[in-house]
Amino acid sequence: MNMDVLKNIVKIAKDEGVAELEVEAKDFKVSVSFLSSSAPIVHHQVAPVAVQAAPSAVSTAVKAVNTDAGLHLIKSPFVGTFYGAPSPGKPPYVKVGDKVKVGQTLCILEAMKIMNEIDADVNGEVVEVCVDTESLVEFGQTLIKIRPA
Repeated sequence: MNMDVLKNIVKIAKDEGVAELEVEAKDFKVSVSFLSSSAPIVHHQVAPVAVQAAPSAVSTAVKAVNTDAGLHLIKSPFVGTFYGAPSPGKPPYVKVGDKVKVGQTLCILEAMKIMNEIDADVNGEVVEVCVDTESLVEFGQTLIKIRPA
């Protein structure tokens, strides 16, 4: 099951007012509990995964930071493991000072054994890579800062 399918299942369950949901496939099991005043918490068979239900608050905060600093923040779209290079021993996708173009791969986020490329959505210069390779990242966490061109 890919991440988009899982996100859709969680969204539908939340929209329909489901308190708890469990999904099983042949190689994984996911349990979701929606708490009344906080975000849903998603548990994977191997490791717990938290999913935030209110990205509007995050995007509002991002807009304020972007306006003040003039930087574009690449944020994690989900919980996962950050990889800055295609494989161990290979050069990183980007480093500070690199010029990037829309659609260029910046990093990989692994979630549920699925490797998801995170691409640049603006042209510009990499100002900071905020995460170390193989670090666990949270939903909405800043991964890379870009000064738009």
